[in-house]
Amino acid sequence: MLVLEDGTRYEGRAYGARGRTLGEAVFATGMTGYQETLTDPSYAGQIVLMTAPHIGNTGMNDEDMESARIWVAGFVVRDPSRVVSNFRSQRSLDDDLAAAGIVGISGIDTRAVTRHIRSLGAMRAGVFSGDEAYLSPGEQLALVQSGEQMAGRNLSGAVSTSERYTLPATGERVGSVAVLDLGVKTSTLNYLAERGFDVHVLPQTVTADDVLALQPDALFFSNGPGDPSASERHVELLRSALRAGLPYFGICFGNQLLGRALGFDTYKLPFGHRGINQPVLDRATGRVEITAHNHGFAVAAPTDAISESSQGFGRVEVSHVDLNDDVVEGLNCLDIPAFSVQYHPESAAGPHDANYLFDRFRDMVIASKETTR
Repeated sequence: MLVLEDGTRYEGRAYGARGRTLGEAVFATGMTGYQETLTDPSYAGQIVLMTAPHIGNTGMNDEDMESARIWVAGFVVRDPSRVVSNFRSQRSLDDDLAAAGIVGISGIDTRAVTRHIRSLGAMRAGVFSGDEAYLSPGEQLALVQSGEQMAGRNLSGAVSTSERYTLPATGERVGSVAVLDLGVKTSTLNYLAERGFDVHVLPQTVTADDVLALQPDALFFSNGPGDPSASERHVELLRSALRAGLPYFGICFGNQLLGRALGFDTYKLPFGHRGINQPVLDRATGRVEITAHNHGFAVAAPTDAISESSQGFGRVEVSHVDLNDDVVEGLNCLDIPAFSVQYHPESAAGPHDANYLFDRFRDMVIASKETTR
């Protein structure tokens, strides 16, 4: 049984592990890339519903993991594939969900659930199977309504690395970058290394002094789950780094934290953007990019004019907007070397339209090093 916090119930078949799971119910619109979605730390605390009806036909493998484990709180699909038919597959999706203890549900009308969430917004939910399915509807609803809200929740500590580590540059070396791991994906680190960076991956517990002691050539804030308003310590770290002149690139959660560091507010979207087919306008070029998203919060910055940072970082422009709802999808600082985007340019999974942003970051770092010689 899938139970939403407003009391709506959907009966289906147990999928993955049996038991009980609680989280925020959200929907993801990608037709492919379910393995990358499941292993994206940004989905921690969320019960993910796939809008594509047929899931699992390509199985699971070790190469496409974006982290060391599956992070979703639960998984909701309509028609799980009964047969795995891909030459790269090593296991079935059902087996991996069960092994990871991920409670899921299948065989429900996912279109109806999606329309419900689109109308009323993302909400707390629970999946109950096995013995938990025999709890009374009132007991199940009470458990769902006692779950944590995503607003105000800090999840960085749950997904970040506990120890710092380094990936050496694999392309022509241009310098080093300190990466604050707020839920970083493997592909992001690989793309940075390919652009010539020695990548120093840091736990989310580090201080500004820890970062500056590394003497990196740049700073990067990763994607991650949770409410950016609950990560003020990371905002202050970023402000210190910007004042020290470090070039900065942030994606997803890193975009929201840059917004707050510059003095803008953030807010919770009704049902968020999740999937690998979101149209975004690059306002500088007029080019429309199809991009991968996973965010339930956004930056409240004016899109009709250049703003002045209330924190003393100069002029700021909104560089990208979502064409579905005009949500801010990127920030560009005009007086300091810093920019960010709300989506996932590492394309795991998703199209490669935005992969050039890693080149832009490399070029910005090279230009910054030349001006400081």
